[in-house]
Amino acid sequence: MNTGFNVEEQNMIFTVEPGGILQGNLRVPGDKSISHRAIMLGSLAEGATEVTGFLEGEDALATLQAFRDMGVNIEGPDNGRVVIHGVGMRGLQTPAGPLNMGNSGTSMRLLCGLLSGQLFNTTLTGDCSLSTRPMRRVTEPLAEMGAVIGTTEAGTAPLNVCGDQPLRGIRFDMPVASAQVKSCLLLAGLYAKGRTCVTEPAPTRDHTERMLTGFGYPVERVGATACVEGGGKLMATPVEVPADISSAAFFMVGASISEGSDIVLRHVGVNPTRIGIINILRRMGADITLSNEREVGGEPVADIRVRSAPLKGIAIPEDQVPLAIDEFPVLFVAAACAEGETVLTDAKELRVKESDRIQVMADGLQTLGVDARPTEDGMIIQGGGAGCRLGSGRVESHDDHRIAMAFSMAALRASGSVVINNCANVNTSFPEFVTLARNAGLRIESAS
Repeated sequence: MNTGFNVEEQNMIFTVEPGGILQGNLRVPGDKSISHRAIMLGSLAEGATEVTGFLEGEDALATLQAFRDMGVNIEGPDNGRVVIHGVGMRGLQTPAGPLNMGNSGTSMRLLCGLLSGQLFNTTLTGDCSLSTRPMRRVTEPLAEMGAVIGTTEAGTAPLNVCGDQPLRGIRFDMPVASAQVKSCLLLAGLYAKGRTCVTEPAPTRDHTERMLTGFGYPVERVGATACVEGGGKLMATPVEVPADISSAAFFMVGASISEGSDIVLRHVGVNPTRIGIINILRRMGADITLSNEREVGGEPVADIRVRSAPLKGIAIPEDQVPLAIDEFPVLFVAAACAEGETVLTDAKELRVKESDRIQVMADGLQTLGVDARPTEDGMIIQGGGAGCRLGSGRVESHDDHRIAMAFSMAALRASGSVVINNCANVNTSFPEFVTLARNAGLRIESAS
């Protein structure tokens, strides 16, 4: 299967003409976080797990291919449908070579924990971007559990995970809120002797805990602590993946800043650990309403209607930062169009994503004439208000999918064309972005 991991060798360029109004009834692709976890837990379960709504983006496909490489029979994906024939907790097989995670930090960090409990050695590799991202945040606590994992001197990939190591449960207080670290340790805890408990300093997405419970594996959650006992088993269960709120976020901001816009985003996951984008935009004055709220497979979903509204700058509450950590690139665009000053603090994590999202967004916004000042842990943006027009020009995405899509929406308020360089990595999370955005009213074209 071609997962397209050579995206950094391509130079896909987005050209977005100014203006446009977003309208329509849209469904964005399936949630990436849930798609990853469905493949992982379905592979370790007993029986066949049918997944619908699976995200057919390169990150989730990297996870799928890794488990195929470890002997799991997986049918699809076919229009978002995947059937995973689980091999049980001890049924994975030694892969023929390194497992290539492409650009997916979630795949690498979560698999690092899961593979620590296997009986065979594994090497995890990634593309140039992933190979610079910090991995000690997972390898060090895993070492406390007894895992043996080799990294580069800088603590980056490739990761050499030694198998057949007896793991023991630990209590770990995370220094930084991170769903990837929490999930990594809980997955390792499935194979550890005794009890593994992870305490987070602020709430992070809880898809792993919810899905473990759905697959019949008990998770004890008390306050900020999640615990699992090693030695249990997973039983196959259907998984319906909701639309990804991180992908919906681009259209939420786009509709908010473009006068006359009115869109409905259908079947979006509104897990309370993921709705920072909604909370922050509402504080800024956005017109957002939720309807048809329901629960699907243990995950809350809703239809989200967004109509254009004048936004105002705010000091973003620090307790919302972990709930919107992936959405800040496009929130910075909202801030640039708001009246007054927006201040983000306590978001240093943004500097170690697919790119340094603080510096890269500041650079691009400055190119468009925005007063955007990066700080060590955030940004200060002076917005132009409802009547302002952003500038035009060429911005660099640094191969970061969320940067590329954020600046695409900025063109709705630009005075001229916005050209965005190196956009191929949009395929990691939102393969149909250009088509869906164009159908909704964005004047976007792509070319290699």
